[in-house]
Amino acid sequence: MNISEAARINGVTPATLRYYEREGLIPPVTRKNGGVRDYQQDDLGWIEFVKCMRSAGLSVESLIEYTSLFRDGTDTAEERKNILIRERDLLLLKYKEIGETIERLNGKIKSYEGDLRDSEQSLSH
Repeated sequence: MNISEAARINGVTPATLRYYEREGLIPPVTRKNGGVRDYQQDDLGWIEFVKCMRSAGLSVESLIEYTSLFRDGTDTAEERKNILIRERDLLLLKYKEIGETIERLNGKIKSYEGDLRDSEQSLSH
């Protein structure tokens, strides 16, 4: 499929797909005669992977490193696994921080609810 179709299926722009390929976030896409990109199912899988990882906060640098190692073959499996472990650990730390922030916000919200209740009761007397 062409770049417009691949972009539409993945909810991105053709410019985004060109960027992914140019920067090495996805492996090079097969080209037809005349250099037109011909996206295959594997390419769509890579695009989905990159979108998912980026939306979770993985760095572009880590994804480029991962893709480069993938292209180097199966001997790099342990290195790729270590990248994923490192990124997971960073996300778990962020997850913990977000959880703590949510708890703090919940406490603040409860205090406002108490203040509002008190002020409403004083108005009714």
